[in-house]
Amino acid sequence: MRAVVQRVSSASVTVDDEVVGQIGHGFLVLLGVAEDDTQDDVVYLAQKIVGLRVFEDDEGKMNRSLTDVNGAMLVVSQFTLLGDCRKGRRPSFVAAARPEQADALYRSFCAEVEGQGIPVQTGRFQAHMDVALVNDGPVTLLLESRKAF
Repeated sequence: MRAVVQRVSSASVTVDDEVVGQIGHGFLVLLGVAEDDTQDDVVYLAQKIVGLRVFEDDEGKMNRSLTDVNGAMLVVSQFTLLGDCRKGRRPSFVAAARPEQADALYRSFCAEVEGQGIPVQTGRFQAHMDVALVNDGPVTLLLESRKAF
Protein backbone atom coordinates (compact mmCIF):
# COMPACT_ATOMS: atom_id res chain seq x y z
CA MET A 1 0.00 0.00 0.00
CA ARG A 2 1.35 3.39 -0.96
CA ALA A 3 0.17 6.81 0.21
CA VAL A 4 0.97 10.40 -0.63
CA VAL A 5 0.13 12.46 2.45
CA GLN A 6 -0.27 16.21 2.14
CA ARG A 7 -0.82 18.51 5.09
CA VAL A 8 -3.60 20.85 4.00
CA SER A 9 -5.46 23.92 5.15
CA SER A 10 -8.38 22.65 3.06
CA ALA A 11 -9.09 20.04 0.40
CA SER A 12 -12.03 18.84 -1.64
CA VAL A 13 -13.00 16.28 -4.28
CA THR A 14 -15.53 17.02 -7.00
CA VAL A 15 -17.21 14.47 -9.29
CA ASP A 16 -19.45 15.71 -12.11
CA ASP A 17 -19.65 19.21 -10.58
CA GLU A 18 -20.71 17.77 -7.19
CA VAL A 19 -18.45 18.10 -4.14
CA VAL A 20 -18.34 14.55 -2.74
CA GLY A 21 -15.71 15.08 -0.03
CA GLN A 22 -14.34 18.15 1.72
CA ILE A 23 -12.20 18.94 4.78
CA GLY A 24 -10.56 21.88 6.46
CA HIS A 25 -7.29 21.49 8.38
CA GLY A 26 -5.78 18.00 8.13
CA PHE A 27 -4.43 15.51 5.58
CA LEU A 28 -5.25 14.80 1.97
CA VAL A 29 -4.24 11.18 1.45
CA LEU A 30 -3.89 9.73 -2.05
CA LEU A 31 -4.02 5.96 -1.49
CA GLY A 32 -2.79 3.23 -3.83
CA VAL A 33 -3.55 -0.43 -3.12
CA ALA A 34 -1.21 -3.16 -4.38
CA GLU A 35 -2.35 -6.62 -5.45
CA ASP A 36 -0.69 -8.33 -2.48
CA ASP A 37 -1.90 -5.89 0.18
CA THR A 38 -3.80 -7.24 3.19
CA GLN A 39 -5.55 -5.93 6.28
CA ASP A 40 -2.11 -5.77 7.95
CA ASP A 41 -1.07 -3.12 5.42
CA VAL A 42 -4.27 -1.19 6.11
CA VAL A 43 -3.74 -1.17 9.88
CA TYR A 44 -0.04 -0.28 9.63
CA LEU A 45 -0.55 2.61 7.22
CA ALA A 46 -3.63 4.02 8.99
CA GLN A 47 -1.84 4.04 12.35
CA LYS A 48 1.32 5.51 10.82
CA ILE A 49 -0.50 8.36 9.06
CA VAL A 50 -2.76 9.26 12.00
CA GLY A 51 0.30 9.32 14.26
CA LEU A 52 2.55 11.42 12.01
CA ARG A 53 3.84 14.40 13.95
CA VAL A 54 3.96 17.01 11.19
CA PHE A 55 1.79 19.77 12.62
CA GLU A 56 3.51 22.64 14.40
CA ASP A 57 3.52 23.00 18.16
CA ASP A 58 3.65 26.32 20.06
CA GLU A 59 7.38 26.62 19.28
CA GLY A 60 6.88 26.14 15.54
CA LYS A 61 8.32 22.61 15.50
CA MET A 62 6.62 19.69 13.74
CA ASN A 63 5.57 17.90 16.88
CA ARG A 64 1.79 17.40 16.75
CA SER A 65 -0.28 14.65 15.16
CA LEU A 66 -3.61 14.79 13.36
CA THR A 67 -5.30 13.81 16.62
CA ASP A 68 -3.49 16.56 18.55
CA VAL A 69 -4.76 19.28 16.19
CA ASN A 70 -8.29 17.87 15.76
CA GLY A 71 -7.68 17.48 12.05
CA ALA A 72 -9.62 15.54 9.43
CA MET A 73 -8.59 13.30 6.55
CA LEU A 74 -9.72 13.30 2.93
CA VAL A 75 -8.85 9.92 1.39
CA VAL A 76 -8.76 9.56 -2.39
CA SER A 77 -8.18 6.18 -4.04
CA GLN A 78 -5.45 6.49 -6.67
CA PHE A 79 -4.27 3.31 -8.40
CA THR A 80 -1.77 5.31 -10.48
CA LEU A 81 0.48 5.47 -7.39
CA LEU A 82 1.33 1.85 -8.23
CA GLY A 83 2.40 2.75 -11.77
CA ASP A 84 5.83 1.40 -12.73
CA CYS A 85 7.57 3.82 -15.08
CA ARG A 86 11.00 2.15 -15.19
CA LYS A 87 10.55 0.73 -18.70
CA GLY A 88 9.29 2.63 -21.69
CA ARG A 89 7.12 5.71 -21.46
CA ARG A 90 3.77 4.19 -20.56
CA PRO A 91 3.29 3.18 -16.92
CA SER A 92 2.58 -0.45 -16.09
CA PHE A 93 -0.10 -1.02 -13.47
CA VAL A 94 0.37 -4.78 -12.97
CA ALA A 95 1.21 -4.24 -9.27
CA ALA A 96 -2.08 -2.46 -8.60
CA ALA A 97 -4.90 -4.42 -6.97
CA ARG A 98 -7.99 -5.39 -8.96
CA PRO A 99 -10.88 -2.95 -8.37
CA GLU A 100 -12.88 -5.24 -6.05
CA GLN A 101 -9.90 -5.84 -3.73
CA ALA A 102 -8.74 -2.22 -3.92
CA ASP A 103 -12.18 -0.87 -3.04
CA ALA A 104 -12.50 -3.21 -0.06
CA LEU A 105 -9.07 -2.26 1.34
CA TYR A 106 -9.66 1.44 0.61
CA ARG A 107 -12.91 1.30 2.60
CA SER A 108 -11.18 -0.65 5.34
CA PHE A 109 -8.44 2.01 5.53
CA CYS A 110 -11.06 4.74 5.93
CA ALA A 111 -12.83 2.74 8.66
CA GLU A 112 -9.52 2.15 10.47
CA VAL A 113 -8.78 5.89 10.46
CA GLU A 114 -12.31 6.70 11.68
CA GLY A 115 -11.84 4.09 14.41
CA GLN A 116 -8.93 6.18 15.67
CA GLY A 117 -11.26 9.16 16.12
CA ILE A 118 -10.38 11.04 12.93
CA PRO A 119 -13.21 12.45 10.77
CA VAL A 120 -12.88 11.02 7.24
CA GLN A 121 -14.21 12.23 3.93
CA THR A 122 -13.63 10.35 0.67
CA GLY A 123 -13.57 10.67 -3.05
CA ARG A 124 -15.63 8.34 -5.23
CA PHE A 125 -13.96 5.05 -6.10
CA GLN A 126 -13.25 4.58 -9.85
CA ALA A 127 -14.71 7.99 -10.74
CA HIS A 128 -12.95 10.79 -12.58
CA MET A 129 -12.29 13.23 -9.74
CA ASP A 130 -11.13 16.82 -9.54
CA VAL A 131 -9.06 17.24 -6.39
CA ALA A 132 -8.43 20.71 -4.99
CA LEU A 133 -6.17 21.49 -2.07
CA VAL A 134 -4.29 24.17 -0.24
CA ASN A 135 -1.04 22.45 0.72
CA ASP A 136 0.00 23.80 4.12
CA GLY A 137 3.75 24.30 4.32
CA PRO A 138 4.00 22.65 1.87
CA VAL A 139 4.32 19.33 3.65
CA THR A 140 4.09 16.26 1.40
CA LEU A 141 5.22 12.76 2.41
CA LEU A 142 5.34 9.39 0.64
CA LEU A 143 4.62 6.35 2.82
CA GLU A 144 4.58 2.66 1.98
CA SER A 145 3.42 -0.30 4.02
CA ARG A 146 6.21 -2.34 2.42
CA LYS A 147 9.33 -1.17 0.62
CA ALA A 148 9.15 -3.20 -2.59
CA PHE A 149 6.29 -3.42 -5.08
